[in-house]
Amino acid sequence: MQTYILKRLGHLVFTIFIVSLIVFFLVRLKGDPISVLVPPTFTQEQIDAVRVAWGLDRPLIEQYFVFARKALTGDFGRSITSGTPAMELVLQRLGATLYLAGLSALIGLLIAIPAGVIAAVRRNTPWDFLTTAFATLGTAMPNFWLGLILILIFSVNLRVLPAYGAEHPLAILMPAFTLGTGLAAQIARLTRSSMLEVLGQDYVRTARSKGLGERIVVWRHAFRNSLIPVITAFGLQLGWLLGGSVVVEAVFAWPGLGRLIIEAINVRDITVVQAGVLWFAITFVLINLIVDLTYAVIDPRIDLRRSA
Repeated sequence: MQTYILKRLGHLVFTIFIVSLIVFFLVRLKGDPISVLVPPTFTQEQIDAVRVAWGLDRPLIEQYFVFARKALTGDFGRSITSGTPAMELVLQRLGATLYLAGLSALIGLLIAIPAGVIAAVRRNTPWDFLTTAFATLGTAMPNFWLGLILILIFSVNLRVLPAYGAEHPLAILMPAFTLGTGLAAQIARLTRSSMLEVLGQDYVRTARSKGLGERIVVWRHAFRNSLIPVITAFGLQLGWLLGGSVVVEAVFAWPGLGRLIIEAINVRDITVVQAGVLWFAITFVLINLIVDLTYAVIDPRIDLRRSA
């Protein structure tokens, strides 16, 4: 187990290194950040002085190694626009993103797990067709479009929910439901297919032949053994909720990390973009590590030592 964890941590470090390289060089393709730092009245000498002060006069490779060395200590530099440490801005917005992602994941699971299991148990019934239609529609429908429809219905027409911001306690409901339904569509479809495969296994038929109740057969025997692909998909989707909620946060003006990154990109605040994207990358890789470790808990037959 320890060997496996160390191996995965090595993969984590390599992944973060590659992400840092990509982010560092891509954010500079949008333009020279020096234009944000200086007013248009500055002379060329003044501009050059600011460039030297921020270290932007050095070759890009040298700038990257300076950035990487400081990032290892948690120092991502200061925001170009506000002067606040970039990681401080990220941590200020992180709570709102975690709150949104957590509630969205809860909504998605509460919809997906019962719907997928019932659809598998009652195959080729109206409930099965309804679940399949929901999964197909939810997968194909862009989440920002659903968000706009919810705003039109509940904010503009019914006026029962706030359309944007986080000041009102109910402001979280529409963005969480928007993300949660997309997650539910993915998980429900996978739960159904995984349950159908398990329900056809010999040990399930044996459990039924012993006279066990249908509820015990379905939830204690079949459902647990169908969880491996579901957990894998949920881990990936949870990483998507933390990093892919950017568009939804922008639609609902939710003050989360995704919206902060969009704002930073628009003003070429490269230090904030780098800190935010690397935080997303670290979180995503850690979630995948936790998912892999969960396999051995769900199914004791899985030996992680053989994967090391």
